[in-house]
Amino acid sequence: MGKILGIKIQNYGSLKDITMGQVFSDRENTPLGNIVAIIGPSGNGKSTLADVFGFISDCLATDVETACDSNNRGGFEQIISQGSGKTIHFELYYRETSNTRPITYELTIAADKSGRPYVKEERLRQRVKKRGWPLSFLYLSEGKGFAFEGSKGGENEETGQVEGIKIPVELNDNRKLGIVTLGAMKQYSRIEQFLSFLKSWYLCYFSPDNARQIQTAAPAPYLNRTGSNLNNVAQYMYRENPGEFRKILNEIQSKIPNISKIEPLRLSNGQMVLEFFQDGFTEPFFSSRMSDGTLKLFAYYLLLHEKNPRQLVFIEEPENGLYHHYLSDLASEMAKNVGNGYSKQLFVTTHSPFFVNALNPEQVWVLEKDSEGFSKAKRASEYRFVTELISEGASVGDLWYSKYFG
Repeated sequence: MGKILGIKIQNYGSLKDITMGQVFSDRENTPLGNIVAIIGPSGNGKSTLADVFGFISDCLATDVETACDSNNRGGFEQIISQGSGKTIHFELYYRETSNTRPITYELTIAADKSGRPYVKEERLRQRVKKRGWPLSFLYLSEGKGFAFEGSKGGENEETGQVEGIKIPVELNDNRKLGIVTLGAMKQYSRIEQFLSFLKSWYLCYFSPDNARQIQTAAPAPYLNRTGSNLNNVAQYMYRENPGEFRKILNEIQSKIPNISKIEPLRLSNGQMVLEFFQDGFTEPFFSSRMSDGTLKLFAYYLLLHEKNPRQLVFIEEPENGLYHHYLSDLASEMAKNVGNGYSKQLFVTTHSPFFVNALNPEQVWVLEKDSEGFSKAKRASEYRFVTELISEGASVGDLWYSKYFG
């Protein structure tokens, strides 16, 4: 369990200095909710914001140098904001449950004398009492520092006072994140738990063409980034609990237009495919014959029905390929699905006012460019008249479309 209460990004492309939600360095802000919709004109930083989450995930899977070069990023010099200095900095403010105290994760990346990126500084801190300065339970500078064992304790960075078991740490590769190395060890339980949260992120790059393929791989519990294992996930859900899977299909089929029924079909080789029964046709169609929009809707609803959901999901422009009247229902279903707890959080970038109409102004963030060409982030509720107009019956997407904000 867990969710991000806020994120601060400095010197990452067009995101020279933005804060969304509540962070340790600005705790007066309202925390992010369970659904966060990011809107704004093209070229204002939405894809860059999505890539921040992808970049952090790539750092976890490989190292910071490989992450800088992956996914057409072009290396450290292409990522860092122009004229911004020498470091990229991220701050995540995270909470596991309503009964636990927030944890701050800070990561600073710089380039060495050879121009190769490395982890300059990394810190995890948590307040252990209701009042007072939080204690750092992981701190690394240039690959050297300390970590605290167990679920309590840390070092007060102001006074140097220590509580708990402090272990000196020196990494042999400062291009890898310390949380990855130490999070693999049971004695560092808080680091392990935070790493598990980061690894649960799902960045959706769904491709209908990939989803049409009949995969030969084994059943899979989760959709991959492109959705190419759509049938494998369906097979896994069917294998684990056929009765529950049929209930899920019944619920999903009621939300996809022109689909009267979806049935799993087990092939003679042990694989399973899905049959889609369309209104007006007596014979079903396999996924390979379904439209892009139908496959996308099915994938999104399947994603919302994961038995053990990924804790953070990021979807870019779900409206692509979908009829605009379907988007409000999709947004409502997403907001309903994530609820108010700590089991799931959803980030979405969108250009669709129809999608935004199903949300409230606290859930919507606007990215705009400042006079220097860098992005700034602002909640829709912070614009003049928006809250008042919403209370009188207006919809957020309609106000955005009418240029009341953004």
